[in-house]
Amino acid sequence: MGIGTNQDKLVQVAVVGQIAPQEFEYGWTAPYLISHTGSPLIVPGTGGITYNVRVGDRIAGLVGDHIEPAVSARNPDPRANGGFNILSCVGNEATVVSGDAKGATGVVIGTHGGIEHVMIDFPDADLAKMVIGDRIQVRAWGVGLRVDDFPDVRCTGLAPDLFARWVTETRDGKLVVPVAKMAPAAIMGSGLGRNNVARGDYDITLFDPAMVEEYGLDDLRFGDFVAILDADASYGRHYFAGAVSVGIVVHGDSYVAGHGPGVTGLLTSRQGEILLVFDPKANIADLLGLR
Repeated sequence: MGIGTNQDKLVQVAVVGQIAPQEFEYGWTAPYLISHTGSPLIVPGTGGITYNVRVGDRIAGLVGDHIEPAVSARNPDPRANGGFNILSCVGNEATVVSGDAKGATGVVIGTHGGIEHVMIDFPDADLAKMVIGDRIQVRAWGVGLRVDDFPDVRCTGLAPDLFARWVTETRDGKLVVPVAKMAPAAIMGSGLGRNNVARGDYDITLFDPAMVEEYGLDDLRFGDFVAILDADASYGRHYFAGAVSVGIVVHGDSYVAGHGPGVTGLLTSRQGEILLVFDPKANIADLLGLR
């Protein structure tokens, strides 16, 4: 018998977006970004169909900035895109509803704040059939998820069926949560300061080699479940000693100061109701057999 939740009370709705293009947000007259060392760079960034990067792949070494794996989608209407980002939960099924790949199914793997994209993993054969602008409908289910007997654990953007496969045990009055990596709140960057965690992500900065080595962050993978230590994300991301936040790695590293691999939040406990266990296979690709 699994861990009890309120999943039978949650409403399932359809939300839709379309495959977004690659963009150079720095302007067409000056397409450079400036790295944390002061170097100007032109590299691929957010958006589009990323054919050779999917969940389960390593982040290190990619020549790109904030690379989003597989498919990046958004709704061109800002209000509708708000619904698309907030209601699409990690683990939800997504179906292509237009174009040559119509009928292909994938899995929502997270959301990226600022650019306001929903990232969706699809098999390679389906990616090859897609074009920018294809429409994708998500069977959105998970907003409002609560875990029975753990009132301090807050869930955000997490599909109930993914939760049931990922978190299967309690121990000593705590929820046992497998993670592939842990990171201290001290190295968290972009995404701090918002008054909610209902959409978007926040970044693990990897500019301190000693920290990267200490926490083994050089082999982070897209789709890894990662714990942020001493971080509370109940109503906004901030430092709080003893708290734990757990999320999923949804975009790649960055050359820009204050940025790095992005983590979409899934669980948080301010008072210590989460017990972390290390599992190198705690990745959505391994958990759902996506690769």
